[in-house]
Amino acid sequence: MFGKRQGQGTKLLEVSPPTTPRLVATAPKERPTQSGPVKAQSEKPASFFDLKKVIFATLIEAIDISSLSEMDQADARREVASVTADILAVQKTVLSAKEQDELVEDICNDVLGYGPLEPLLARDDISDIMVNGTNRIYIEVGGRVQETDIRFRDNTQLLKICQRIVSQVGRRVDESSPICDARLPDGSRVNVIAPPLAIDGATLTIRRFRKDKLTLDQLVQLGAISPEGAEILKIIGRTRCNVLISGGTGSGKTTLLNCLTAYVDDHERIITCEDSAELQLQQPHVVRLETRPPNIEGIGEITMRDLVRNCLRMRPERIIVGEVRGAEAFDLLQAMNTGHDGSMGTLHANSPREALSRLESMITMGGFSLPVKTIREMAVNSVDIIVQAARLRDGSRRITHITEVLGLEGDVPITQDIFVYDMLGEDAQGQIIGVHRGTGIGKPAFWDKARYYGEEVRLARALDAASAVL
Repeated sequence: MFGKRQGQGTKLLEVSPPTTPRLVATAPKERPTQSGPVKAQSEKPASFFDLKKVIFATLIEAIDISSLSEMDQADARREVASVTADILAVQKTVLSAKEQDELVEDICNDVLGYGPLEPLLARDDISDIMVNGTNRIYIEVGGRVQETDIRFRDNTQLLKICQRIVSQVGRRVDESSPICDARLPDGSRVNVIAPPLAIDGATLTIRRFRKDKLTLDQLVQLGAISPEGAEILKIIGRTRCNVLISGGTGSGKTTLLNCLTAYVDDHERIITCEDSAELQLQQPHVVRLETRPPNIEGIGEITMRDLVRNCLRMRPERIIVGEVRGAEAFDLLQAMNTGHDGSMGTLHANSPREALSRLESMITMGGFSLPVKTIREMAVNSVDIIVQAARLRDGSRRITHITEVLGLEGDVPITQDIFVYDMLGEDAQGQIIGVHRGTGIGKPAFWDKARYYGEEVRLARALDAASAVL
């Protein structure tokens, strides 16, 4: 009944004697799972979910997965659908057309995709997917976290999905290497922590990015910043200011960094350094670098500091660091202070002044035996602008500060707010009410840069309009 399938020149089904099809179990056969043994293939499943487990187990035995993965996605799905129909016929299982389509779709997702996560990854309104073991899957939509009814079959399925994701970027996750950072083909950031560190099963966190990349004008429409504030940021990106984007987890730092890079001139050579490549720069002259973890023998690691130090030898005009979190802060400041104007990076901090303190702490913890004043002088001489992003308690994201770094007064860094967000209260639905406004300063410290690039008139208009809000 089953034999060699034509079309791709690949033998996907194992050939069995015609009198005894291999897909039919001749004796009860059980597979242990988290929820108990799967029923014998000769028995009628008690539910649609049980049927899926039985079909999936039989399909794995019947199909050459390695050959299937080499096929075109559409052809592979047709092959899985055909074999699934054959299995249902052998087992004399009757399903409606809709049920069979759902079954085939679920099995195709298991074999070829990301299993139960596929429907979530297809949605563009989800910003985070959080998998806490097999039975607790949460998503963030519109700034609110909610639980889904999606479940994994068992821990084995969950771990296989995790391994499939990280293997695409040449990484691995298992008991010997239970923590891994990776990315999906669409640029989504992935973190996996597996047993034995994750006690209740593998934990998978996916930070999604919109398929259509946000622009500053769209951030204005979303209320993250006012039109005047967006105009100031456009000028900052255009005039090669050195920028740090500061904020907490999930505040939109990477999105904002993507927005700012849209105003870099096309002729500039840009080099990006990231742990997991997420930035989507549209300029033609971009070199993307990514860190590498150690191999199974514990050697071969390439750190962020290695990348930043090396890219200084690659004739960059701008260096963009996805996230500054360690000793690479020293090298980034060196780059900003030695002719690579317009360099940018992000870091975790709750205010612009705290961002400067974090830079100092990261350099000190990196093993540099420099006087504190020297580190502070390097920071204030290198960084021109700090942009603060925040995720408010109602789930909304706002740009709360555009702050200049002016210098040192004694040993204390001096900063000056150009643009701030004032929270005024909340409405009946619990949404934060606030206003973006300029602080009314005359000429900011980067005025000379703006004049050099012919942007001083535009900057003056934006500052006047921002100051007139209140």
